[in-house]
Amino acid sequence: MPNIKSSIRSVKTDAERRAKNAPIKAALRNASRKVVALTETGAQEDAKATLATASGLIDKAARKGIIHKNAAARKKSRLAKKVNAMA
Repeated sequence: MPNIKSSIRSVKTDAERRAKNAPIKAALRNASRKVVALTETGAQEDAKATLATASGLIDKAARKGIIHKNAAARKKSRLAKKVNAMA
């Protein structure tokens, strides 16, 4: 535990921020995994629908500053590439 007052406050705010961001990041990972799983099974229509949902979650996380906008674009691009490769 830090001794400096500002560091003590920093630890507290870091914990609050982590607690707020963790479920959103978990939802992103789950949505991404679901898209990948559907591409592997060959369910193209379901994969496209799930990709739309995942893209929305990724965009929302980027808007809130939970992930960087370039990271969001990269994630969306990689998922879209997997879905489009099915066709």
